[in-house]
Amino acid sequence: MTSSSVVRELVRPNVLTLKPYDAKGAACPVKLDANESPYTERLSPGLLRSVKTNRYPDPLAEELRRAFARRMLPARLRAIDHILHGNGSDEIIYNLICAFGGPVVFPSPTFSMYGKIAQALGEKTVEVPLGPGFDLDEGQMIKAFRREKAKIAFISRPNNPTGNSFQWEKIIKIIESVKGIVVVDEAYQAFSGKKSFLPLLKRYQNLAVLMTLSKVGLAALRIGFLVSNPELIGEVNKTRLPFNVNAFSQAIAVRALEGASLGEGVKKIVSERGRVFRELGKIKGVTAYPSDANFILFHSERAQRIFRVAMREGVLLRNFGGPLEGYLRVTIGSRKENDAFLKAIRNKDIWAGNGLG
Repeated sequence: MTSSSVVRELVRPNVLTLKPYDAKGAACPVKLDANESPYTERLSPGLLRSVKTNRYPDPLAEELRRAFARRMLPARLRAIDHILHGNGSDEIIYNLICAFGGPVVFPSPTFSMYGKIAQALGEKTVEVPLGPGFDLDEGQMIKAFRREKAKIAFISRPNNPTGNSFQWEKIIKIIESVKGIVVVDEAYQAFSGKKSFLPLLKRYQNLAVLMTLSKVGLAALRIGFLVSNPELIGEVNKTRLPFNVNAFSQAIAVRALEGASLGEGVKKIVSERGRVFRELGKIKGVTAYPSDANFILFHSERAQRIFRVAMREGVLLRNFGGPLEGYLRVTIGSRKENDAFLKAIRNKDIWAGNGLG
């Protein structure tokens, strides 16, 4: 028996059919495919020297959680027993599903890691198609939750990849109608003018809010947070691996949370988002969708040409298939990066029909 056949016989069936998350991208000068911020945090040599590499990081990340609470949370939620830290929000999604199990319900299309992590853990996934205008179909979400006797639902607001914020009342109805945990993922909330679900955590014991620093200029640090009632946080914390957030990430994030640069970058991105959206509206053959996030989803019958020509011109976009065939997503970068994208999408090779396909 060959070694490969031994592996295939031993590996769990749910992992055999699992496709890894493709985050490779391509080498392009203007990278607008991953919803990253164009603004980086400046690191001082003194800050880096303060980290003792021979010691494990603070396993409870107490200074980090306090800094996050002061900067990001309402006063009544600032006790750190309301907060769980993670190696990116991906790890916290993993911890949540480990703690509560499945089935796991989420709308579609949405952030793919809800489904991938659930499948990796051997839990059933239940996808509920979005309704008109990419909004939640709350009736079908509730029916699916009850029918499958689900344990947890993930709702991204603003939603990735569509960029819109699901209607507040629809999410409230889901929270009040199901006997399970509802996680509202606010990864892109910083760019939205819509209100956060954080103030409702005291009212709903089955509500949790997922947050991250990855979209505001700290993606390299891989830091996410879960905010909920202390009982829920305590149970999910049991599944957290020790020392999960490294000392460098903790130190840099604390300094960033105490400074002003994160907010300044967000304001610039929101301003540029409006400009890029208006410019896309001037291009015949492109339909751009309003966004509350740091990206814009748009549709075109020439989506594949746009993707190829943009890459040729040094601009990398996010290209979709399946139910989003014909759609592309562009991250809002710096003004210079956005101008490069707008120049590329107006390229005559896209619209003249030169056989690029």
